[in-house]
Amino acid sequence: MVRRIYSKFVSPLFFKKGVYGMFATYEEALKWIHGRLRLGIKPGLKRMEWMMDKLGSPEKKMKTVHIGGTNGKGSTVTFLRSILQEAGYTVGTFTSPYIEHFNERISVNGKPVTDQEILDLTNIIVPLADELEGTDLGGPSEFEVITAMSFYYFAQNANVDIVLYEVGLGGRLDSTNIIHPLASIITNIGLDHTNILGDTYEKIAFEKAGIIKEKTPIFTAVKHPGAMRVIKEKAEQMAAPFYRLDHDFFIYDHKSIQKGEVFSLKTNMVELKQLEISMIGQHQTENAALAICAALYLDQANLFHISEQAIRTGLRNGYWPGRFEVLSEKPLVIIDGAHNDEGITTLVHELSTRFSDRRIHIVFAALKDKKYDKMIAKLDQAADKISFVNFDYPRAAKAEDFLKISDSADKLAVDDWKTYLQEEIQTIADDSMLVVTGSLYFISEAKPVLCKNLKNMTISL
Repeated sequence: MVRRIYSKFVSPLFFKKGVYGMFATYEEALKWIHGRLRLGIKPGLKRMEWMMDKLGSPEKKMKTVHIGGTNGKGSTVTFLRSILQEAGYTVGTFTSPYIEHFNERISVNGKPVTDQEILDLTNIIVPLADELEGTDLGGPSEFEVITAMSFYYFAQNANVDIVLYEVGLGGRLDSTNIIHPLASIITNIGLDHTNILGDTYEKIAFEKAGIIKEKTPIFTAVKHPGAMRVIKEKAEQMAAPFYRLDHDFFIYDHKSIQKGEVFSLKTNMVELKQLEISMIGQHQTENAALAICAALYLDQANLFHISEQAIRTGLRNGYWPGRFEVLSEKPLVIIDGAHNDEGITTLVHELSTRFSDRRIHIVFAALKDKKYDKMIAKLDQAADKISFVNFDYPRAAKAEDFLKISDSADKLAVDDWKTYLQEEIQTIADDSMLVVTGSLYFISEAKPVLCKNLKNMTISL
């Protein structure tokens, strides 16, 4: 028997039509959501527009900022959220994928929605998904379902002042691209998802630039000349004010500290000296700079009031899991979601500059649709030992395939990665370190396992 669930989120529209929730538990809802993975990635906006029309256009009832790019989206969202929070605002975020818990994809002030809220939201979307399945458009993908849930949730939550939306894939045809934001951000451009977005920087930039809206300011840290040209041309077509790193805003006096970075930022209007962030890596200063510039715009346009102190404190407090995250100092264990060539390049740079005196053991897993030959070649150069692991995910590549590509003198393929990590952290010497990296889907599974094992080690001492 179907249980009727009367949620605080369900609109009178649904009750009039006699549409009720189909799931009684969070676990059932999550199983249904993840079951949508079978539909794969489905670029396009028609299904989202159809669902939003049925829901009363919730995407038009909120203030938003849209963040796209290849790497750095999540970090930029975090910096901007933290700044806005320090300024006294309630901030919604939509991010992907999750690292520690599925619910974190839809969060308010960094706090994920509850299991009950996920259940309620799923029961609202299920009838729409079923109805959509019977149309020429076909049923919505997992990402489209979650995006629709987020739009409905934030539109119904009157306490949320602004929502930061992270693009899932590309931009132009991404399901988040039905919003009309106050500002847009493109972090950088790399050769990722080339089977979908194109095999050149320019083609990928074209897709990323699809989030630029008419007369809406765009902030970017893109470096590749061809990619920059494409984005600039799109901004001009849309009469969108265009602000770019090393042209309209500048980072200087950067230095790395033990637990983060310090830098100064200059724009055409302000200069902020000795800013500090807790996230590690020079690339994080660029993500922080983008967040600062967006915040300054929101303040100068009288959309939000954001003080310099809010910027400074917000940056310092900004935390995003799985990005060169130190889980333990003794033994030294780091996780980093470096899932493409650009991410691996950054990881290797940080390892070589910060830990040149350590023996480095890298554990790596990736998805099979990635171009991992260059990634492995760079990891080979950085690692004294490298282990490739299998993990349970539909698109996961095989460890044996990595092993064939690697030129490392000390390499192996691992099937039972959980047992392997538990054993390895027991043997990390004082002059060594363990780095777990690769797919964010793998990182999300590995982090809680590592944390549990490290906690047990501490208790047993």
